[in-house]
Amino acid sequence: MNKPSTFQQYVTLLRKDLQREFRTKDMLSSMGIYALLVLVVYGAALSQTARQFDVLQMSGGLLWALIVFTSLLGLNRSFSHEKENGCLEGIMLVPLDRSVVFLAKATSNLLFLLVVEVVVLPLFYFFFLTTTQPASTWPMLLLPLLVGTIGIAGIGTLLSTITVNTRGKDVLLAVLFIPLVYPLLYACVSATTVVVAGGDIEGVYLNALLLAAGYDVIMVLLSWVLYDFVVSA
Repeated sequence: MNKPSTFQQYVTLLRKDLQREFRTKDMLSSMGIYALLVLVVYGAALSQTARQFDVLQMSGGLLWALIVFTSLLGLNRSFSHEKENGCLEGIMLVPLDRSVVFLAKATSNLLFLLVVEVVVLPLFYFFFLTTTQPASTWPMLLLPLLVGTIGIAGIGTLLSTITVNTRGKDVLLAVLFIPLVYPLLYACVSATTVVVAGGDIEGVYLNALLLAAGYDVIMVLLSWVLYDFVVSA
């Protein structure tokens, strides 16, 4: 019997995560409800602000704070089934490259985050941008959203693996995740604010996008290299 190729192993692990999630909808439903609740809190907190409050200038920060907090909830749950059912230990007994496990889990986390963002973006627009006039460049926010989500899924998968067996994994993941993701968050907030509120597309937007893309390349590759050591520790 021939050993499955690396790509076949990757597809099998990814299919496992997708089938389980779309059968239970545990991770997607919890992230979606949490994002909706954060939007309600945003609305209550900002409802008494002065009329001069410029929501367009704040939109990038509000949106990415929502994405980061929702991502933390999803990443905390990404390995919960593997830990509870001993699935991760079983996978480790299979003679496969540990980096394949990282790529499959990072891809599934990326897809789940993108699905939640597709739902959250119209709600965010309805809550905060219906009474304003976003700049004509607002569709360009899709690019920083994609680049930022890739980085979040990559580094988040590594950190959730590190913290899965710790007692205070929820707090520890946030303590490790937020400082590491800060450069990416800063760049994505800058790029998003520019395209929504209007600004220097050729300067600020492109520079922020390059910073975010560079972060993705470095951190995702570093996570991929270190994953064998982390998951085997």
